[in-house]
Amino acid sequence: MFKVGKINIDKALLLAPMEDVTDIAYRRLCKELGADVVYTEFVNSDGLIRSNKKTEKKLEITDEERPVGIQIYGGNLEPMIEAAKIAETRNPEVIDINAGCWVKKIAGRGAGAGLLKDVCYLQTMVEEIVKSVSIPVTVKTRIGWDANSINILDVAKRIEDAGAAELTVHCRTRTQGHSGDADWNWIPKVKEVVKIPVALNGGIFTAEDVKRAFDETNADAVMIARGAIDHPWIFREAKQLLNGETVHQVTPEERIATALKHLKYSLEIRDVRGAIIPFRKYYAGYLKGLHGSKEVRQHLYQQLEYAPIEEILFKYLEELQNHEHLPNAVQGD
Repeated sequence: MFKVGKINIDKALLLAPMEDVTDIAYRRLCKELGADVVYTEFVNSDGLIRSNKKTEKKLEITDEERPVGIQIYGGNLEPMIEAAKIAETRNPEVIDINAGCWVKKIAGRGAGAGLLKDVCYLQTMVEEIVKSVSIPVTVKTRIGWDANSINILDVAKRIEDAGAAELTVHCRTRTQGHSGDADWNWIPKVKEVVKIPVALNGGIFTAEDVKRAFDETNADAVMIARGAIDHPWIFREAKQLLNGETVHQVTPEERIATALKHLKYSLEIRDVRGAIIPFRKYYAGYLKGLHGSKEVRQHLYQQLEYAPIEEILFKYLEELQNHEHLPNAVQGD
C-alpha cells in the first residue's frame, strides 16, 4: 500500500520526475490517463534560493493534478533545507529528494546519485529536511554508485531512520545510467529491511511490465519514467490489466486527439513558440507505428503555430481512415 501522508493508494502508479518532460501540461495529461501521483521536473535548490525565475516556475502546480510531489535536488545541505521550505509554500502533497540522477554534471557535483557516495551525509540531509517541513518527505535513489558498491539496503534503512515517508528505488546503479537491465530483485530485499512504502522504478515500458513488477516484487507502487514519454496511455492500460479488464488498444483517432490536447495544455502555460518547439519531441511517440508517420512528422517539425499543426494532423487522420487497409495502418513506420 502506498500510504504517504494523505495519500493512500493500493498498487499506485507514479509518474516519475523528468527534466523537460513533466511540466504542468504533461502531468495534467498523465493524470487524466490514470497516473495516481505525479511529480514535477527536477527543481535545483541553488537556483531556488537565488530566486531564479525559470527554477521557480517549476514549482507551479494545479489542483487538477493532485496529488503531486515536488522533487528538489542539490548537494549542499543548507540550500536543500531552504529549497524544501520554499517548495512547501506551494502546498504539494510530497517533497521528494533526488538521490538518483546519474547525469555527470549533477552526480559529479555530489547531488543526485552523487549522494550515494556519502550515505551518512545523505541520511543527515534527509533528517534535516524532514525537520524543516511539515509535509511528507520522500527519497528517490538508485541501488548504488556502481556494481562494486551496491548499498541500497544500508541506504534504505538510513533513509527510513531519518524520517522519510517513502522510498523509490531505480533498480540500476549510477554508472548504468539507463543502460542494461533494471534488477528488480532488490525491491523485495529493501522491503524486508524497511517498513515505509517502497516504489519500483526502472525497466517499465508497458502495462505488462507494470503488472509483472507488482507480481514479482510486491512493490507498493510502480514509478514510470521513459515508458510514459512515448506512450502516456500506459497508466490507463496498466490499471485495466491490474483490474483484470481488457486492455484497450490506442486508436489512431485517440493518438492524434491526445497529441492535440497535450499541445493545447502546453499553450496554456507558455507562449506559442515556447510551447510548440519543445513539443516536437513528442510527435514520434504519438504517431508511433502509424502508416506514413515519418513524412507527417517532417511537416509538423516545420510548424510554429497551432492551427497548421491541427490541420496537418486532421488531414492525416482522414487519410488513415480512408486507407483501404486501415486495420494495417498502424503497421507502418
